[in-house]
Amino acid sequence: MPEVRLVGAQGEQIGVVKIEDALRMAQEQDLDLVEVAPTSKPPVAKLMDFGKFKYEAAQKVREARKNQVNTILKTVRFGLKIDDHDYGTKRAQIAKFLKAGDKVKVIVVFRGREQSRPEMGIKLLQKLAEEVAELGAVESNPSIDGRNMVMVIGPLKNKADAKAEAKKAADKLSKAAAKEPVSADQPKESAAAEAAE
Repeated sequence: MPEVRLVGAQGEQIGVVKIEDALRMAQEQDLDLVEVAPTSKPPVAKLMDFGKFKYEAAQKVREARKNQVNTILKTVRFGLKIDDHDYGTKRAQIAKFLKAGDKVKVIVVFRGREQSRPEMGIKLLQKLAEEVAELGAVESNPSIDGRNMVMVIGPLKNKADAKAEAKKAADKLSKAAAKEPVSADQPKESAAAEAAE
């Protein structure tokens, strides 16, 4: 006669019982008999509300996924002969990504004869790395990849910290806007707009 090691609904050890007895006990308590360790000798079974168990397991998975933060690898590419304004725009974009807690893959594209001057690409990437040093650190030094030179910059703050800091700043701004007194002759919209500035 097959037997199982039975565990009660509150986790108490009932002992080794016949499967028929375990099923009867589960029916009497209006619970399910769930096999939790099938490879044990004898197999371990537990009395539980299986629907509730599945729901709680799904809740734990959902909560873990909500707390998990994925660092994204953003890519910014530019040519070796980039002008100052475009360079400033790209640098600001990289700074924004790093502040948000994302890694940035910076690619310098070499065209034609520029490929014979890799030191120019290294110089440009090192300059960029120095300018964003307060937000991120170089994770992989400049390396040649075909016609491109690639460097990866990682954020100093992780994604979760960056998100928390951004939320804190937004809350502070909304509280400041709410506290701003509105005079009788000033429309409410313009007061809120001034608070946002």
